[in-house]
Amino acid sequence: MTRFIFVTGGVVSSLGKGLASAALGALLQARGYSVRLRKLDPYLNVDPGTMSPLQHGEVFVTDDGAETDLDLGHYERFTGIPAKRSDNVTTGKIYSTVIERERRGDYLGATVQVIPHVTDAIKEFVRADVSGEDFIICEIGGTVGDIESLPFLEAIRQLGNEMGREHAMFIHVTLLPYVSAAGELKTKPTQHSVKELLSVGIQPDMLLCRSEMPISNDDRRKIALFCNVRQEAVIPALNVDTIYAVPIEYHNQGLDTQVLRHFGLPSTMEPDLTVWETIAGHFRQPEGEVKIAIVGKYTSVFDAYKSLAEALTHGGIANNVKINLQWMDAEIFEREDAVHFLEDVHGILVPGGFGERGSEGKIAAAKFARERNVPYFGICFGMQMAVIEAARSLADLPQAGSTEFGPCDEAVVGLLTEWTRGNQVERRSSSSNLGGTMRLGAYDCAVAPGSKLNEIYGKTLISERHRHRYEVNIHYKDRLERVGLRFSGMSPDGELPEVVEIPTHPWFVGVQFHPELKSKPFEPHPLFTSFIKAAVTQSRLV
Repeated sequence: MTRFIFVTGGVVSSLGKGLASAALGALLQARGYSVRLRKLDPYLNVDPGTMSPLQHGEVFVTDDGAETDLDLGHYERFTGIPAKRSDNVTTGKIYSTVIERERRGDYLGATVQVIPHVTDAIKEFVRADVSGEDFIICEIGGTVGDIESLPFLEAIRQLGNEMGREHAMFIHVTLLPYVSAAGELKTKPTQHSVKELLSVGIQPDMLLCRSEMPISNDDRRKIALFCNVRQEAVIPALNVDTIYAVPIEYHNQGLDTQVLRHFGLPSTMEPDLTVWETIAGHFRQPEGEVKIAIVGKYTSVFDAYKSLAEALTHGGIANNVKINLQWMDAEIFEREDAVHFLEDVHGILVPGGFGERGSEGKIAAAKFARERNVPYFGICFGMQMAVIEAARSLADLPQAGSTEFGPCDEAVVGLLTEWTRGNQVERRSSSSNLGGTMRLGAYDCAVAPGSKLNEIYGKTLISERHRHRYEVNIHYKDRLERVGLRFSGMSPDGELPEVVEIPTHPWFVGVQFHPELKSKPFEPHPLFTSFIKAAVTQSRLV
């Protein structure tokens, strides 16, 4: 029978519940167990698709087209298991389901309440789409004590009682702040957080204590005494220099050993953590360094480009170099010449985004890269801006633009109103709801033989994840190819441009999809590996 591990957090947000869950999944895998990871988010949005990246961070997209929380990216990067739509649920989705059932009369006239109807819907989600995995790790978003989290906490409390201790475990991630004036760690916030969790009926079986300073055995004994857990189950979670060292550190502190002990499973055989030791070694002892400029519009919040930053790190690991990221607001280039900021970088990446703000700055960055022979990687919106720049500068189309910004004379980029997904035709219009209406999830791409793209992938058919509403207009393909662009990736029906490149440029590639979503530290994405390799070559020329 599948065992369930519920991960909660207390004291403050951003303690690393997602990383802890992902690292635990990796450790259990290293011991030979199968795992699946899930996220329960307490916000009322149906999904994060319409939320600002500045407020919530990036939207992680799954193969089956779900817009999900960024923590699912951590899960994939640490375990290699593709996330699915069924691995992320929100309060908004739960309430939508309950209200639909009420409208249909499914509750047979009963008064619909949080308990049992909402909590039952949450429990259904937790147990759904399980395929015999040894462990399901469920992270509960938010912080214990928040009113939004209460239905989820009540649901997992009920599940804990129904499954019994042999099939359910509660791990609580908390904070031990260091007070420099007193010269000591303070355990009281952890004690209060556990008390808050106890108030809703959940006794944690293990505590992951986040701290910037070493935690003494005396502090662990004190926490164990006041929080009613075994001292061995008080696990220090100290800061590390790379997130990919977290599985190693958690194992050294006994995390996986204590989890197996809780479930009465043998832990005599040590897990094979060679892959994580190798990754951490490459990170700590690189043979060089490259400087990559990320020209975007959400650069003030690093979580807005979380998967992108990690994929670049993976490219660095593959080439054994350190990646020095230069985060640049695209709007700067609308006021000043890009050369002042980009002349010493070894690669330029323009990521995805929405809206007109910063678009001219991204176009300026693409022009700089094209004219100066600096490696350029355009992703989604970054591809579209590169195509618009080429249309204006090379194809004698000075009015080239995107209908995303309003009506234009030369709509080189336009709204996608119809496309095929599987055996179905999906249609959208400018008046459609914003949520969940983009081209989302995995789509095939036919690769032109002999192209740079073909060289990078070594294939003529690839599958990548998409998240966009606008497309490069196929009607401009011939005109753009006559001036030097090559459309090296197309949808299998030949209607939708997926990849453009400049064959005469050292490395200039724009992709409509989001390759960063599929990159992993132990399996770096080929596009990022190739891009960083080109940046290494560029670093020797600068």
